[in-house]
Amino acid sequence: MRTSSCYRAPSAWLLGAVLALAGQGCHAQASQPPRPAAAAGRASDAPVVYTRARLVSFQKEAATGKAYVRLKLLPRSKIPFTVQTFRVLEPEMLQGIAPGSWVQFTAQHIAGENTLTGIRVTEACRRFEPCD
Repeated sequence: MRTSSCYRAPSAWLLGAVLALAGQGCHAQASQPPRPAAAAGRASDAPVVYTRARLVSFQKEAATGKAYVRLKLLPRSKIPFTVQTFRVLEPEMLQGIAPGSWVQFTAQHIAGENTLTGIRVTEACRRFEPCD
């Protein structure tokens, strides 16, 4: 076996030590019960985050009966497309909200679609002034 000046074969004691530690680690892991994922327990504890947008339009498809809302997001939300479409499971949420109104909303990805889970009317966000 050829060795270069920068590579040296590992010595036998180092290889034995690594194998011994690896064997102990496998046995120790097998004897411990699996722990639940940390993120699964914290999902309900996370605060609700609202995104600001302006309501562009609301439409209901006649063929499928699905309702959709188009929202123009603020430029600082760092999303590539500023107008996005969300499915509305409960059209009653949009009662009293006119197109052009400023809103805060929450959404989730449900059944392969961006779905609106909450919406409320808010004050307009003025340019060069902080928004909450």
